[in-house]
Amino acid sequence: MTQDAAGVRQLRVLVVDDEPPARAKLRRLLTAEPDVAIVGEAADGAAALECIRRLQPDVVFLDVRMPHLDGFGVVDAVGVEAMPRTVFVTAYDEHAVRAFEVHAVDYLLKPVTPARFASALARLRREVARDDAPPGAGGGAPSGVAVLEALHHARHGPRHVERLLLHTENRAVFVPVERIDWIEADRNYLRIHVGAEVFVQRGTVAALVESLDPARFLRLNRSQIVRVDAVRELHPWSHGDYHVMLTTGQTLTWSRRFRAASEHHFRLGSPDTSPA
Repeated sequence: MTQDAAGVRQLRVLVVDDEPPARAKLRRLLTAEPDVAIVGEAADGAAALECIRRLQPDVVFLDVRMPHLDGFGVVDAVGVEAMPRTVFVTAYDEHAVRAFEVHAVDYLLKPVTPARFASALARLRREVARDDAPPGAGGGAPSGVAVLEALHHARHGPRHVERLLLHTENRAVFVPVERIDWIEADRNYLRIHVGAEVFVQRGTVAALVESLDPARFLRLNRSQIVRVDAVRELHPWSHGDYHVMLTTGQTLTWSRRFRAASEHHFRLGSPDTSPA
């Protein structure tokens, strides 16, 4: 990253697309952002390689389908680990899983709307902020949760996801949300509990809960989400909080603040203490 004359840190961006109107649209969106500097444009994969090596941008907005050398060919030529943070921009949705495999930050479907662009840029800023964080504050490859979330919103708008793309060190799997028991935040990551397995993914509770059906998933507090059908029973605790007992034996806490926010979905009555 560089700084402008006013000392504002700027993302150095390269735009790659073989269609001039598509480059022009991204250019308009990017130039409206005070912390973004467009350092170059390329109309094909070969030119993209030259620009990446010469300009060393922080971010590449990269078209997938281009003649001779496509977007994934560019990534292969540079190397996944050496590649700048990448946002794929394409009219085709079938490349999402491969985008996840090469650690894409986001996956934008054309035509790119201002709202989806803003979402991608926000995700980029969070990724860069994590790079600047002290050691031990989190790092690593972008989350499969984020990529699938981005694709779902691009295809369908803000409807609820039915599967999450989760990964371990050596595999990636689609997990139906009805198999998830509960989710907890761990700094910049999410620990997603699926039976006896725990998947650790980059992401936040606040972002993920927006993608889940509120009739099936309940945010209990700042750092935990539970699938409602995984709850065995509730116990009043203190100051309006509840202990939530899961079928797995885990005990979580439903805070008064988040319980009040969920009252339109879940009504809790007082225990019946009348004589028999």
